[in-house]
Amino acid sequence: MVFFSRMDFSQGSLFGYIEDLQELTIIERPVRRSLKTPEEIERLTVDEELNDIERAVYLLSSGQDIQGTSVVANLPVLMRQNPAETLRRVLPKIREVLHVAGVEMQLTAAVSFLTVLQDESVSIHTYSHSFLHIILQNLEHRDAGVSNAWLETLLAVIEALPKETIRHEILNPLVSKAQISQTLQSRLVSCKIMGKLAYKFEAHIIKREILPLVKSLCQDVEYEVRTCMCRQLEHIAQGIGTELTKTVVLPELVELARDEGSSVRLAAFETLVNLLDMFDADDRSQTVLPLVKSFCEKSFKADESILVSLSFHLGKLCNGLYGIFTPEQHLRFLEFYKKLSTLGLQQENGHNDNQLQLQTLEQEKKYISVRKNCAYNFPVAKLLNSGVYTIHKELVTLLQDESLEVLDALVGHLPEILELMTTNGGENSGSESKLLSIPDLIPALTTAEQRAATSLKWRTHEKLLQKYACLPHIISSDQIYYRFLHRMLTIILTNNVLPVQKAAARTLCVYLRYNRKQEQRHEVIQKLIEQLGQGKSYWNRLRFLDTCEFIMELFSKSFFCKYFFLPVLELTHDPVANVRMKLCYLLPKVKSTLKIPSDKHLLQQLELCIRKLLCQEKDKDVLTIVKRTVLELDRMDISLDAFQKRFYENDLLDQEKERQEHLLLEMEQLEKEKQQSEGRSTNVNDKIFEKKRRDNKTSSVLAKSMTLSVSGSSSGTTAGKEDKKSKLVRSQSFSTQALHPKYSNIDKCPNKSSATGYTSSVSGMGKSCMLSFTDDTFRTRSTGNSGNATFPSSSSLTTSRNSFNSADQKNNGNKESQSRKMSIKNRKSNS
Repeated sequence: MVFFSRMDFSQGSLFGYIEDLQELTIIERPVRRSLKTPEEIERLTVDEELNDIERAVYLLSSGQDIQGTSVVANLPVLMRQNPAETLRRVLPKIREVLHVAGVEMQLTAAVSFLTVLQDESVSIHTYSHSFLHIILQNLEHRDAGVSNAWLETLLAVIEALPKETIRHEILNPLVSKAQISQTLQSRLVSCKIMGKLAYKFEAHIIKREILPLVKSLCQDVEYEVRTCMCRQLEHIAQGIGTELTKTVVLPELVELARDEGSSVRLAAFETLVNLLDMFDADDRSQTVLPLVKSFCEKSFKADESILVSLSFHLGKLCNGLYGIFTPEQHLRFLEFYKKLSTLGLQQENGHNDNQLQLQTLEQEKKYISVRKNCAYNFPVAKLLNSGVYTIHKELVTLLQDESLEVLDALVGHLPEILELMTTNGGENSGSESKLLSIPDLIPALTTAEQRAATSLKWRTHEKLLQKYACLPHIISSDQIYYRFLHRMLTIILTNNVLPVQKAAARTLCVYLRYNRKQEQRHEVIQKLIEQLGQGKSYWNRLRFLDTCEFIMELFSKSFFCKYFFLPVLELTHDPVANVRMKLCYLLPKVKSTLKIPSDKHLLQQLELCIRKLLCQEKDKDVLTIVKRTVLELDRMDISLDAFQKRFYENDLLDQEKERQEHLLLEMEQLEKEKQQSEGRSTNVNDKIFEKKRRDNKTSSVLAKSMTLSVSGSSSGTTAGKEDKKSKLVRSQSFSTQALHPKYSNIDKCPNKSSATGYTSSVSGMGKSCMLSFTDDTFRTRSTGNSGNATFPSSSSLTTSRNSFNSADQKNNGNKESQSRKMSIKNRKSNS
């Protein structure tokens, strides 16, 4: 409305509007496409009868730039096909064209020359004779990008050239190229070449012919040259050895560290950090440490790029100077790290809003880089040993950082960081003391996961969930159950990224593996079966099969068969073909969990499911996979209850898993008994105290006898439970080592498991199809009240596995009794 009110529709103004519209029409008028003239087409046309070499020579001589560039790019192919003719006819033409070639052809030539060297199409002697001079001629190209491209090619060539060739063709001309009278580009190239030559010659040759040039370039009038030469001192030091480094390189670095140029000082600092291993303790304490201290003190007053570099090298610096810090220096560096880890999170007072906004826009990325580097170097906290508690607050701050780059840098070493914090954070090592050592740890971990979940960086979220599998070794089982386990299940059900869902599923299985309460374990198992295995969405049912794979990886075979075997087979009735297809792929692993004869009834259920799929499957793709799976199942061997040689390693691993699962049950039972006994002893003591208070007239002898009798009964009880207490100690030690490296990442050993005649069942498919199949055979039992198919109670979950064993034992007992009766009758008749 405001726009129309301001328009003037008078006659004069209308003509003005019309002219404006005409100008817009002219601007938007489509431009005629430039077409090639007949002369240009004729000039671009090449005779088809020419071979590759002749065509390349023709295009380089009379073609356009784009055609010449194409020939240069095709040079490695020509060298492989016909190296002699290419060197004789094509390479001289390329050399001529490069004098006047543009940037694109120059860059293409540098890459092609390097490819020819890597392909080894010709000998190194031929290469140096034909290509080296062309490379050296183009090193000082006026374009910096072209010059750097040819320099990279030359540095790669130097590694392959013999020493004599390097001395005559490169080192001798380098003396004149490095002089102050040469161009800036020439001196910069000379610096980088000398850093490469340090690896090719002996120390005495470097000392005599290269070090004088190095000293000259370190004192160059241009700060770019001093910076470039300073960064090459690391390579030169590694070439000349420790002694010459101490007497020649270190004094130059000290002088460059005090240079007026900030980039020179930064290069000197980084080179000193990289060469710390070559300096002895005296050099580190007397020379390097004062320089580093001064550099750190001045860093906050300088450019933020210096802070970025300093925070990046902080870990290497602390490792290199460890052992020579005084307590005061140690505290100072610790405070410096704390300040860097929160840089940019708290703004100084005294700035107006506009200035603060400008600083935030300009410096935010650099501040994030500094905090990211602090997170990356956080594992250096192990140098603090028992004093690691001093940076607990910084760990929580980095976990809650708003930038996911910071969190991503911290996540890579998160398990070892958390273990370090909780192990050295207090005097005790129990789970309760671990929680008290970092009170804000759990909220920080949950905040970090939620921030990663709401971002678009799903890889960071996936990695974070994978690392959270270490938490059973860090915090208590109840804390994991109430704060993390249900969150993992929610991620599986609601997240849309498959790798994230799988990471959450595996971490949930780890939490379930080390959960110390049977009631909680049964609740989680029931939710997995009901919400995933029997979920309405086929996507959830697919994730249930993924979860079952992790269950088979982390748990014992008996655990999987007890809780998940039948719910997995139930998915043979799934209405979605993708679910049935994934189930077929999983069936060989499912069969490998069976043991004969204890799981004979489960094997029968599996065979019935296979026959049902063969008879009733209508989807062609699923049926194809079913037939392929049948052949694979037929080739498998089932492991027996007793140990076998071919399954020895797998059986040992499974036995260890089963032992730990039983240990968790024993641990829970012993803790309950301990709590009950402590409650009873408390009641007895209260009664005794009350009785003593009322009966003040009782004699001391009677009192002594009472105390003796009470102590005797308690000692008897204690003696009677020593075996249980020893189990409790073992179970507690197991819980503190829940994620020992031996079990934290259990490798799946390829095994041949299971198998009965599925081939015969395929051949007799027609007969088996006549059988009547009922869905109740494969479905879980439903409760009478709710009607939901669940596996909540331990009794219903255990009877399915053991009922057939008891039946077999009864049958065997009846057979034995009958055989004994027959033998007695025979004896009587004989007598």
